[in-house]
Amino acid sequence: MTWNRLTWTPLLVCVAALLGCPPSTPDSPDASTPDAGTGYEWDGGYVPLEETGNTWTDTGPFAPCTFTTTPHGSSCTDFSIFDLSACNTGSLANAGIEGQYMLTTRSSDEPPYFFTAGLVLKSDGGTQYLNAEPITLEARDGNARFYSSTRTFADGGTIGTLLATCEAPQAPGFTGCSAFCRNGRVLLTETFQARRLKWRDGESEASGLELVSENPVAIGAPVDVYVTKGHAYVVSAVELGRAGGLTVFDVGNPSALVKVKTIQLETDNFWNGVWAKGDALYVASASRGVLVFDISTPADPQLLRKLPGGNINVHTVFAEGNRLYAASSSGVLIFDITTPLEPVELNRYAPYPGLPHDMFAKGDRLYVNFATRGYMVADVSNPNDIRTLGEFTYPEQYSHANAVGTFAGRTLAFEGGEGPGEHLRVLDVTDPANIVKIGSFRLRPEISIHNMVLVGKKLYVAWYQEGVRVLDVSNPTQPTQVAYYNTWRELDSDPGLYFAGTFSLRVPGDGYIYVADSWRGLLILREQ
Repeated sequence: MTWNRLTWTPLLVCVAALLGCPPSTPDSPDASTPDAGTGYEWDGGYVPLEETGNTWTDTGPFAPCTFTTTPHGSSCTDFSIFDLSACNTGSLANAGIEGQYMLTTRSSDEPPYFFTAGLVLKSDGGTQYLNAEPITLEARDGNARFYSSTRTFADGGTIGTLLATCEAPQAPGFTGCSAFCRNGRVLLTETFQARRLKWRDGESEASGLELVSENPVAIGAPVDVYVTKGHAYVVSAVELGRAGGLTVFDVGNPSALVKVKTIQLETDNFWNGVWAKGDALYVASASRGVLVFDISTPADPQLLRKLPGGNINVHTVFAEGNRLYAASSSGVLIFDITTPLEPVELNRYAPYPGLPHDMFAKGDRLYVNFATRGYMVADVSNPNDIRTLGEFTYPEQYSHANAVGTFAGRTLAFEGGEGPGEHLRVLDVTDPANIVKIGSFRLRPEISIHNMVLVGKKLYVAWYQEGVRVLDVSNPTQPTQVAYYNTWRELDSDPGLYFAGTFSLRVPGDGYIYVADSWRGLLILREQ
């Protein structure tokens, strides 16, 4: 993700892109269906909203600490680059020294850039982490604390972070200065604010949702799930050196799932998206494209082929009708799946270079989250002549996931971004050449959306550390939260990853919500 400093290296772009799967297809009950019966009838009227983008409201540096006159090029273990003379370090006596913190950083450059980082502190002597790497150097000066971490790559190169606390105006949160390093030398200086990563103020573990079962996944980080034929297929991506793969659960008894199979391939184990049609299971592979499994025996998937052939990164998959769409490093691959086990590539939609993240298809329209390029609508009625009908862009964008439905005769898209300041947007895409923002919904600005599913007039959102959020969108101009489940647990063994928590969910119409959580595995929830 362009927002996380870790993505400054190509390797970490791949690691950070644990971005889950798309919403649903009209082939399954978790698609955009008729009115779910919320009782509200929107008349189609709205006031167009101005789109101001995701630029963080800039009130200046987060802390009064500064740097020595020549911090650039200094050693990444040299805490003397920090000048804390203007800090109220006495207030740090109340700063947190335990728990997980999300750091929002503001670069010293003009104009400034905003990034995110994680900090895990432990007072019991356990391993502490800064930017998902163990803290290898720590120091104190009165109440001020200093931390340093470094990541080393196979080629011997390194990136690292250096941090100093300054003040605690809202303890246990605190502010300070930090530096980003490459190959042992300071490259970028910043100020930051750190907030304790706990449940939102006033919230309990859940409201309107209850946990039916929790089922660990032993491989990688679970990032997506698809439910069909009485089984849940969970795909995992590589994380922290743990290879990913496919885990299959028999969900005949949702309160007591049975794990029936695990599949891993030695040189192909970063799997990020999954979908099914008939006897075919489609898995998005970061190195081999679309993996096609035969699930005619649901508990025993058999790998048939890898499409379109060769080394290609496919990040997400989405099936609608007789079409399969795959977001890849070569654009959106379009397959004919009239014979589900034998997809035939029709064409590729690549209006821009780069990797689109996700997509939703409805009829002849394809809705693509094209990451930093924005949100796009294309006519795919003729796969040999794909036409872009319209785009929606905004400053500092990372368009990430979407779901589309019909409300009061209008076609509306629920679009979620990823990164600092990102949130849910409601767009009128009836006329793709004139897309209009008509609503929005926000939670904490440090935490962003990963994935969503629209069922009638309810939007189910996988919101990373915010867990599962259920929104009533019967009035799409004013989405309203009606239920939530905080899957996030601060005491889990998370080393402070920005992309962590709830990645994906499915609502297949059997009365349950199936949730892929990067630390807890497959959770089964039920609405109360």
